[in-house]
Amino acid sequence: MSPRHSFAEARRTRERIVQRSVAVASVEGLEGLTIGRLATDLGMSKSGLLGHFGTKEVLQLAALERASDIFSAAVWAPAAAARPGLTRLRAVCEEWITYLEREREAFPGGCLFTTAVVEFDGREDGPVRDAVARLFRTWRRRLIVDLRIAVRAGELPAGTDPRQVAFELIGLYMGLNQAIQLLHDRQAPDRTRRALTRLLG
Repeated sequence: MSPRHSFAEARRTRERIVQRSVAVASVEGLEGLTIGRLATDLGMSKSGLLGHFGTKEVLQLAALERASDIFSAAVWAPAAAARPGLTRLRAVCEEWITYLEREREAFPGGCLFTTAVVEFDGREDGPVRDAVARLFRTWRRRLIVDLRIAVRAGELPAGTDPRQVAFELIGLYMGLNQAIQLLHDRQAPDRTRRALTRLLG
């Protein structure tokens, strides 16, 4: 086997492992990513799987990064061309609803980040908890940017606190995920849209 072919095969195997890890973590949490479980699911040996990642923590971090890519492609990318401010923010919010409502191929158990936030918010600092917090802060900053633009442009009242509105938006989507996953509430997306109308005008 040529080095190039060997590298390509290793990359494909790693991709399969990460893809399966994201799906499992969305259902069972990042702590549910066990080497034995994944090896069985993928028809691999434990040593073969460990050869690609070395530790469970490295695998958890890889799953988080992949989930972040999926979230960004589903929520941020479609709204990227919209006019900055309230127009782009509303587009992001609508894509976020669609993502939580329909993204089941990659996340059969619902949003991996909602699961990860609940799973790690009470843990001691560590690489996985830090990665969850970093991603969470990054998305919050993106919301705040458009909220600040909207305030400066007069699209929102002058006294609007962008950080407060971002806080409320994130809470709204955490609640939406819970309503969809736990309660199977089919009205939750429309309830969220009504809440957004009150919050953003």
